[in-house]
Amino acid sequence: MEQRSNLRFHAQFRSSFSSVAMVGGEGTLLDLSIRGCRIESLIAVRPGATLEVRIEAIDHCPPIQIQAAVVRWSREGQFGLEFEVIAPTEWSHLQDIVKQIELEPYQREQQTADTPSSA
Repeated sequence: MEQRSNLRFHAQFRSSFSSVAMVGGEGTLLDLSIRGCRIESLIAVRPGATLEVRIEAIDHCPPIQIQAAVVRWSREGQFGLEFEVIAPTEWSHLQDIVKQIELEPYQREQQTADTPSSA
């Protein structure tokens, strides 16, 4: 089995996907990296299919548009995607989101450490 070269971070974002050969659907993005993601959906997709993907990472902000992502695996209502074609502006947006997710636990720990306890 091929090893991933980029860490994936737990996330929970709404997503939608479509392709020429398939009507499309919606799902919940469960983890994300700069090169791919895992989506949970009631729609079955086949490995090897190429999808256009929209990731709604932040409320009231435009979704991240992935022009082409290849389904690498599919099982039990989930599938893994490898991002293949992303516009430069979308690539920058994706990198920002992944960085925010990566830093989030440390920011929470720091805020907790900085908050004086009420004893």
